[in-house]
Amino acid sequence: MNFFSNLSLRWKIPLRVMAAVLGTALAVTVALLVKDYEDMRLNLEAHAKSLGRVLANTLVTPVLHDDLWRAFEILQSAREAHPASAEMEAQMMVVLDNERRVFVSSRPRDYPVGARPEDIGGSFGKLGETVVWDEAVAQQVLEPEGSLHYFVVSPLVTDGELLGHVALGYSKAAFLPRYFDLVARAALVTLLVLIILLPVSWIWARRTGEPLLQLATAMEGVPANLESAGLADLPHSRDEIGLLAQSFRRMIEDLKRQQELETQMVASERLAAVGRLSAGIAHEINNPLGGMLTAIKTWQRHGGGDPMAEQTLSLLERGLTQIRNTVAALLVETKTQDRPFEPADIDDLLILVEAQAQARAVRVAVEGGLALPLPLPATLLRQILLNLLLNAIAAADEGGTVKLGLAAAEGLLRLSVCNDGQHIPDEQMTTLFEPFVTGRAKGHGLGLWVVYQIVRQLNGGLTVDSEPGCTTFHIEIPYAETQ
Repeated sequence: MNFFSNLSLRWKIPLRVMAAVLGTALAVTVALLVKDYEDMRLNLEAHAKSLGRVLANTLVTPVLHDDLWRAFEILQSAREAHPASAEMEAQMMVVLDNERRVFVSSRPRDYPVGARPEDIGGSFGKLGETVVWDEAVAQQVLEPEGSLHYFVVSPLVTDGELLGHVALGYSKAAFLPRYFDLVARAALVTLLVLIILLPVSWIWARRTGEPLLQLATAMEGVPANLESAGLADLPHSRDEIGLLAQSFRRMIEDLKRQQELETQMVASERLAAVGRLSAGIAHEINNPLGGMLTAIKTWQRHGGGDPMAEQTLSLLERGLTQIRNTVAALLVETKTQDRPFEPADIDDLLILVEAQAQARAVRVAVEGGLALPLPLPATLLRQILLNLLLNAIAAADEGGTVKLGLAAAEGLLRLSVCNDGQHIPDEQMTTLFEPFVTGRAKGHGLGLWVVYQIVRQLNGGLTVDSEPGCTTFHIEIPYAETQ
């Protein structure tokens, strides 16, 4: 029982349907056989009663005149006149007088004249114990217990006087050949029906259970793989299975929304942590930076005019300004005032990453370029490309290649940074742009987060394609074309 209960619906439903079809076919076959058997009995009974009435009427005169030979001829004639089938042929025809003795029979040796039923014994003897010897009883259909014959007993009556009885005996065994023939034909018809119905039932049951199997398979992906579970080919019908599939799809959508909310909550918590950290960084760095820049400006205005000092302080001013811009980029603050992004910025970025590239023997190749300055904040774009180039150089193989692609047309700047190092595993793709998440031993996990925040701030889009031998970050940022 446990084996069947644990069996898959793929087999359970077809087996149950086939069992129902088989049971129905057998039940119908048995019912038809029982009906045929009862029809045979009723036909035999009607035939025997009819023959008994005819003989009772015909034998009155021979019995009154004690004409034994004439009575015997009548019995023989009646026997020869109904040879239609074995079960319809009377095995014994016996005329009993009013003293319950044999007057004449169709088989004189077995049922001699003058013998009583109890003297003869056997089925005929049992008949003598069962029959009601009364003229008020018109005809009797008897099946004595333990007898091998059916009996129909008809009274011989003339002018209200009982002369005797006519007993007709039919063998039960005579029914067997015809009954077995009925069984064989019924079995053949049942077999033919089953040969047609069982495959059809199997296919129909498999198709009926297929939506349930698909639903069960889809549910196995919950909650680990909601995307594939939501793409399952479930029925859209209005029956119970269709309603169940509809509820399942709603559940998948609810779980997706819940996962998205959980992801957003985690990201919000991390953003809050980054915000607090950034605020601390801004406070600790920008205050001394402002003081140093103010001191440099003061010296430049009132200094002694030493050319070497002027050159040194100018270098310090540019460096401190870059530090301030970097802190501002970490805080993801939009610059209300910034210069346009120019082709010279690309050259500056290549110079900035040259040392890291040479240290790992990585070649940095530029594909495409800019013909004119773009109305986009240079500081933010430099920060985006610097972070992506440094990450690509660190991820590239020793002696590998990093490709920087640039193209600007129809109000859209397209950037791409590709490295030929090890690809990013699928399990890291979902958290790639979250703060403090990094796949390398070195690094704080803020670079890509900063890139993502700046791209969003500029109303752009960021996608990643990672395969063995090629990991590419694609960025598209819109800009207003000048007339």
